[in-house]
This record gives sequence, structure tokens and C-alpha cells, in this order.
Amino acid sequence: MKNILIKFKQHPKYDTIVSWGKLISITGSAQIIVQAVGFASGILIIRLLPVQEYAFYTLANTMLGMMTVLADGGITNGVMAQGGKVWQDKEKMGIILATGLDLRKKFAIGSLLVSVPILFYFLLHNDASWITSILITLALIPAFYAALSDSLLEIIPKLNQTILPLQRNQVEVGIARLLLSGLAMLVFPWAFVAVLAAGIPRIWGNFGLRKIVYNYASKDEQPDLVVKKEILDLVKSILPTSIYYCVSGQITIWLISIFGNTTSLAELGALTRLSVILSVFLTIITTLIVPRFAKLKLEKKILLQRFVQIMFVLIVILSIIVMIVYFFPAPILWILGKDYKGLNYELLLSVIGSCISLLSGIAFSLYSSRGWALSPIVLITINLIAIIVFASILDLSNLEGVLFLNIALGLVALMQTTFFSIFKILQIKNDSYETTN
Repeated sequence: MKNILIKFKQHPKYDTIVSWGKLISITGSAQIIVQAVGFASGILIIRLLPVQEYAFYTLANTMLGMMTVLADGGITNGVMAQGGKVWQDKEKMGIILATGLDLRKKFAIGSLLVSVPILFYFLLHNDASWITSILITLALIPAFYAALSDSLLEIIPKLNQTILPLQRNQVEVGIARLLLSGLAMLVFPWAFVAVLAAGIPRIWGNFGLRKIVYNYASKDEQPDLVVKKEILDLVKSILPTSIYYCVSGQITIWLISIFGNTTSLAELGALTRLSVILSVFLTIITTLIVPRFAKLKLEKKILLQRFVQIMFVLIVILSIIVMIVYFFPAPILWILGKDYKGLNYELLLSVIGSCISLLSGIAFSLYSSRGWALSPIVLITINLIAIIVFASILDLSNLEGVLFLNIALGLVALMQTTFFSIFKILQIKNDSYETTN
């Protein structure tokens, strides 16, 4: 046994395995805490809010996602791609970050102009009063304000693999949200209070995040026109795709709110909340894997090997999760409370759809981190055809039909992102690249 141990330690891959083991254990354990706290907050809200109020909360959260995507428009991908080339240069990294934040503020105005009227329409369509609609919209502002900067700020510690302080910040924000949500919901079980309780801790967390970031990027740099042009070049390629995804990614919510009722909308929101556990894998990949993938040398063999490895491991893990849900739906649904029991089949469909979407999102993050962008005309055309075809053959007035639509569209997106990633890698002619491992 001792000899085997000695041989194992002498293996050339030993240090790499130990290093990755430590990174994944640190990131994974912190993310389990973050997601467990976030999951507890979500379940608390589901249990304490009346069904109709939770339907409003689901619409507000969905719109927040859309607002954030529109305000980003591919800026995060541009900053990641540019930062991957100069991540060791504090001054240049500061310039790139300052440029990205400046662009984000300008995009935010357009996002609000588009999103607020849409949110009002869906809230009023689902029998919310004008006062309720106004309060929910105002409550979104803190979370939206925080979202304008946190995803950009997190790029710096991710590129430098400063994981522990980043994870600590996320844990603190999650605990603050849990405590604030619990106290607020017990006294004021309204959707706008739940939205506000989720947004305030994010603003507080951003102050701590900035302290971490400016250890690795110059603080007082100004936006640079050259960097701005390079980021906008990628944004122009990604923005139409981002707009499409922010609509299609939430299409199940939009459809059930139009053709269904508030009960079905609340059920869909509750089932989606259970899939938040998958965020553990998403965060680990975007924190550890995507930045390293962005910094890899432009070599066909290495990039293809890493891409296939990442996707294969994810498929195995997600398949195990689906099997667990298939065999043990009742105890999982018990978590949501009595208003949502009996949704065994719908739960399985929801988790399958979430797993497929996760795979597609990871593939998109991997190729975007290299500065690659799929033609928006091709992507949107294919997906619009898919929406029209599947929407015409499925019953979208019930939860089951909407979940099947989600799975079908997810498969189409997964095939696109995977094939495009492989295609771009195979096009490489092993030219030299500026970045290092």
C-alpha cells in the first residue's frame, strides 16, 4: 500500500490532480453553502407567499433576468475575452473593467425602457393592481443596480483564480438575503417585499466585491476608446443572440402567463426554483473552468480536448441528477409545500429542461470566452422556426405542454452551441496566441 502511495505521488499528473482537487473542493463547498442558502431563501418565499403573490414574484424575477441580459448585451463576454489577454497587467485590466462598467450603465437605460412596460403588461394581465405593479417595479431597482456591476467585477478574481474571497462574499450576501427575506415575509407576505429583500443584500455585497477586485485592477482608470471598440465589436455579434436568449430562455414563463393562469404560473416558478441546485455546477464551471478555457493557447488539440472533457463530465453528472428526480419525486416536492404536491411528472420535465439548458449555457460561455460569436441571423432563424413548429403541435395552455416546449427548444440550442464550438475549434490553424496558461 505504501509503495502504491509513493508511485501515485510520483506520477507526473499528481500535482495537477491535487491542485484541481483543492480548487474544486473550495469552490464546490462554498457554492454548496451559497446555493443551500439561496435555495432556503427561495423555499421560504414559496411557502410564505400566497399562490397569486408568488406568481407575481415569478414574473418579477423573470423580468429581472431579462433586464440584466439586455443591460449586458455581451459586455461581460467582451471583458472576459479582453481580460484573458492581459489579466496579469493591473493597469490594462483596470482600463478594460472601467470601459465595461461604462458601457453597462449606458445599456441599462435601454434595458429599462424596454423591460418596464413589458413587466407592467404581464402583471396587469395576471390580475395585479396598478399599485402592486408599481411597487414590484420599484422593488426591482436595487437588484438591477447591483446586477449592472457584479458580473463584471467577478471577472477579475475569476481570471486571477482568487476564489476564496469571492466565495466568502457570495456566502455573506446569501445569508443576508435569507435573514432579510425570512423576517420580511413573516410580517409582509407580498411579492414586492420579497423582491426588495433579495436586492438589498446584493448592493451591500458589491461594496465588498469591489475591495477584492481592486487588488488586481487599477481603480481610477478611465474608459478607453480602443478597448471600447473591441468590446463593442463582440457585443454587435452577441447582442442579437442575447436578446433572443433573454426572450426564448423565459418563453415558458411568458407563455404560461398568457395562455395559462396564475396557479400554473406559480407552479412553474416553484418547479424552476428546485432547479437552482444546478447553479452549483454552473458557478463552478464559470468560476474555475471558463476563465482557464479563455486563457488557453490557441491550439486545436488542447481546446478540443478540454471542451469534450468538460461537456462529457457534465452530461454524466446531470444524468445522475435526472435519475434521482425520477425515482424520488415525492420527497423533493414536499420541500415546496402542500400547494405544489402531485407535480411528479412536471418536476421531472422541469429538471430535464434545466439540465439541457445548463449544458447549452456552458457551451455558450466556453466559446464566448474565446471571443467567438455565432451568426445571430443563423441562430435566431433556426430557433424561431423551432418555436413556431413546436408551439403549433403542443398544448401551451397547460404546464406539461410548456415544459415539453422548454425541453425541445433547449435541445435545439444545445445542438447549436455544441456544433458551433467544435466547428470554431476545428478551424484553428495553431496560430500563436498572446495569452498563457
